[in-house]
Amino acid sequence: MSKAGTVKRPFILAIRAVFGGLFLLLGVAGFFAFAAGFADYPVVEPAPDAKPWIRGAYHVHTTRSDGNGTPAKVARAAKAAGLDFVVLTDHNDFKPPAATWVDGVLLIPGVEISTNAGHLTAFGMQRPIEGVTPWGPPEQAVAEVEAAGGTAVLAHPVQTKNPWKDEATAHQVPGFELYSADTFFRQALRSPVSRLLPAVGASLVNPVHGVMLLAVPEPRPTERFLELARERKRIALCGHDAHGVPAYEDIFNALGMELPPDVLSGPLSQNAREAAAQVTQALASGRALCVFRALGAPEGFTLEGFDTTTREAPVGTVLTVRLPEHTPGTLEVRVWGDGRLQPDGQHIELTGPGAVQVEVWAHAPGRFFGHEWRPWLVPSPVRVVPRPPGI
Repeated sequence: MSKAGTVKRPFILAIRAVFGGLFLLLGVAGFFAFAAGFADYPVVEPAPDAKPWIRGAYHVHTTRSDGNGTPAKVARAAKAAGLDFVVLTDHNDFKPPAATWVDGVLLIPGVEISTNAGHLTAFGMQRPIEGVTPWGPPEQAVAEVEAAGGTAVLAHPVQTKNPWKDEATAHQVPGFELYSADTFFRQALRSPVSRLLPAVGASLVNPVHGVMLLAVPEPRPTERFLELARERKRIALCGHDAHGVPAYEDIFNALGMELPPDVLSGPLSQNAREAAAQVTQALASGRALCVFRALGAPEGFTLEGFDTTTREAPVGTVLTVRLPEHTPGTLEVRVWGDGRLQPDGQHIELTGPGAVQVEVWAHAPGRFFGHEWRPWLVPSPVRVVPRPPGI
């Protein structure tokens, strides 16, 4: 064999290996795409004649920062997904446009502030945030959001890339992104074959199923959230952290924040400023629900037995979970923290003091042709306080 042939042979083998690997990946992705065609949503059918909840998206980026869609494009995607509102949180956008109705969707101004301790989102400000510089101290950002009348939220607080690193301010901020679509994606990057590839393959045929396959919660966010919730009322939010990839409409169809009729009944005011105040106050109340909407509508769900204003109940109280009509075996109540699920699966005895997180999970379409348990309905936690003397 000539010297030139000897040199070329390893190169040719390398090229073959690369193309072989690519064809293998395409074949595997094709298998998951084929399986996605059989994924059946929703798991829970809509309740007939139920009063609809107000639906929206929180933590969304546009071309005002690093998103790939204009506010108008986001509004069109939200309308297609059946949303009523979107909270826009562009990076360090301290003077966002005022609340406005676009294509029947309420666009609400918010912001995601970059601090040297992590990212802080905020909504509901009564005036522009002043005196905050990007990548400045976290206590400055937290104080200025509060001074402006807004609600601060720790964005993706335990994410590997951008966690919240300041302990003092973590105890001050009321909001916490318990589930984050961006965090789900970054977790999948650590498991490219078992988690990312199935989601990519499924997205070729069923984009919402592709997004849902990424929703595999890890324990640390809940553990951290309950640590903080022991001290004071905390608000759980699901952050889309949407930038346009996956498509806005697909991620809006997968999950969102929803407001029960007893918290805020529709329709919203046609005055955009008044409507924005209605929505942000409802979100800040802690009575909104994070809903993985692809699995079903939340109408018919309630969590009862605690003070809904303070979200507190004494040790020994028994909470009741009322579930929508569903096929047996498709839903289960899960409990974390200072509570014990009773054998009937719908009552929780508070064993505190501390905090308890109660969620409803659904037996959802999985990566292949089977099913996997995923979160469906996620309320804010209940703080468990000591029982009053003499009771």
